[in-house]
Amino acid sequence: MVQPDRKSFGPSIDIDDYKQTEEALRERERELFQLIDMVPIHIWRMKPDGEPTFFNKQKVDFLGMDVGDTDKPGMTRLAALVETVVHPDDAAKLADTLGHSLVTGEHFSMRYRLRRADGVYRWISSRADPMRDQDGRIVQWYGLCHDIDDQMHAEEALRQSERELQQLIDALPVHIWSWTPEGKLSYVSKRHLNLLGISEGSIEDFARMAQELVHPEDAPEVERTAANSIKTGDAFVMRYRGRGKDGDYRWMEGRCEPLRDQDGKIVQWYGVSLDVHDGVRAREELRHAQENLARASQAASLAELSASIAHEVNQPLTAVITSSNVCQRWLAAEPPNIERAQKSVERIARAASAAAEVVSRVRALFRQSAETRDPIALGSLVVETRDLIAEEATCRRVRVNVEIENGLPPLAVDRVQILQVLINLVRNGMEAMESVASDRVLRMRVRRSGDVVRTEITDCGPGIEFPDRIFEPFFTTKGHGMGMGLAICRSIVESHGGQLWAENNEPHGTTFVFTLPLVDVKAPFAHQEP
Repeated sequence: MVQPDRKSFGPSIDIDDYKQTEEALRERERELFQLIDMVPIHIWRMKPDGEPTFFNKQKVDFLGMDVGDTDKPGMTRLAALVETVVHPDDAAKLADTLGHSLVTGEHFSMRYRLRRADGVYRWISSRADPMRDQDGRIVQWYGLCHDIDDQMHAEEALRQSERELQQLIDALPVHIWSWTPEGKLSYVSKRHLNLLGISEGSIEDFARMAQELVHPEDAPEVERTAANSIKTGDAFVMRYRGRGKDGDYRWMEGRCEPLRDQDGKIVQWYGVSLDVHDGVRAREELRHAQENLARASQAASLAELSASIAHEVNQPLTAVITSSNVCQRWLAAEPPNIERAQKSVERIARAASAAAEVVSRVRALFRQSAETRDPIALGSLVVETRDLIAEEATCRRVRVNVEIENGLPPLAVDRVQILQVLINLVRNGMEAMESVASDRVLRMRVRRSGDVVRTEITDCGPGIEFPDRIFEPFFTTKGHGMGMGLAICRSIVESHGGQLWAENNEPHGTTFVFTLPLVDVKAPFAHQEP
C-alpha cells in the first residue's frame, strides 16, 4: 500500500517592524548615552543601597577612573570611592549626608571637594534624587555634579573683600550709617555703636535711642533736615551736638547722600558723622583771640596815632624853637639886625601855622571830614620846604640844591600833608649826613615821569641797612627816633594814590623817591572861581 507523502507545516511571523523598532531603540539608546557623555556635567547612577553603577564620560575623564576602578577588597564601592577621591576634610560629612538620603529616600545635595585626575581638589556641587517604581520603591539613584571651584574662589574673594571693607569701616575715625529709601535705619558702624555704648548689632536699640542722642536744642533742626532730604532726595550737611556714652555732648558734622540706580531711583541713603568738636572749640578760641587782637590793635593804633601827632607837631615846634633862637641872636646883636630878626619871626609864624594845620587835620580826621585837596604846583611846595629848613640846613652845614622841571602841571594834593612828607624826608637826609666830614649836599629833584610826577631827595650819607623796613611803624635806626616819620610819609603818599620808597646809591648815599599821579585837576575843582 502506497503511503501518501507527508508534508511539514509551520507558522511564519513578520518581525520586520519589531526589528526596526528594536534597532531604533538601540539607536536612541546610543544617542542618549552620547548625549549623557557630552553634557558638561558629571552624571552618575547608584543602586538603592548606594553602590555606584555608572559614570558618564565627563566624570570618568575628571576622576581618571570608571566605576569598576573603584573596587577595593573589604570595602563597599561607595566607601572606596569616597576614600579615594573626596577631600579628607569633607569625606565624613559626605558619607553621613549621603547615607541619610539612602536611608530616608530624601533628596541629596552637598558641596565638597573632589580630587581631579591630576591630584588637584576642586569644589563640586552634587545632588541626587531617587527613581521609584509604581509601588514607590527606590530602584535607582540618579545624580549629577558640576564644577563650582571658580565660583567658590570668587565667593571667598568676595567675602574676604567684605571682611576687609568692614575692617576698614570699623577702623575709620568716622561714624557710618545707612537708611532705606524711606529713611529707616539699616546699618550703623561698629565705631558708632561703641561710641554710644551699644552692643554691636543692636541697630533697633540705636534707632530707638536716636532722638535722645541729639542735643535737645539741635534735635528739631536735625529732624527737619532729615525729613526734607527723604522727601526731596537732596543731600545734606549739618552740624549738631551728639551725646556720647559718657553723657557729654560733642559737636558732630553729619553728611548724607543718596545712592541711585540707573533710573535715578534712590536705593539707599549713606551717611557719615564726623567728630568736629575740637575744631569747633578751636574756632571759638580763635574768634575770641581775634577779638582780643582787634582790641589790642585798636589800642596800638591809638598809641600809633598819638605818636604820629606828637611827631608831626614836633616838627613845626622844632622850627619855631630854632627860629626863635636865631631871632634872639639877631636882636641881641650890636646893633640889632632887625631885618634878619624879621625873617626869623616870619619863619616862626609859618612853623606855628603848620603846627596849627596839623592839629586841624587831626581834628578833621576824628570828625571824619573829607580831605582838602587843591590844585598846587609841586615845585612851589619844594621851594617852600627849602625855605622852611634853610636855617636848620645852615646850622647842620648842609647845602640844598633844588632842580624843578619846567612846565609841570598842578597836582590835586593836601598841601600840609605833602609839605610834611617833604620836610620829613629832607630832615632824614640831613641827619644821615651828620657823619660826613665835608661836602654835605642834599639834592631835591622834581620831574615828570610818564603819568606821574617824581620827586627825589638824595643825600650823601652812609646809606640804609634796611631799605624795606624803614617804613614800618616804630622801626628806627636813630637813638632818639620814634620810628613813625617814614611810616606816616608813606601813608600820606599812598593816600594820594602814589608810592614812596628808598634806594641806596653807589658808592654811598640814599635817595628817597615818591611819585604822585597826574590827574585832571579841573573836574574836582570846577566849582572854584578861575
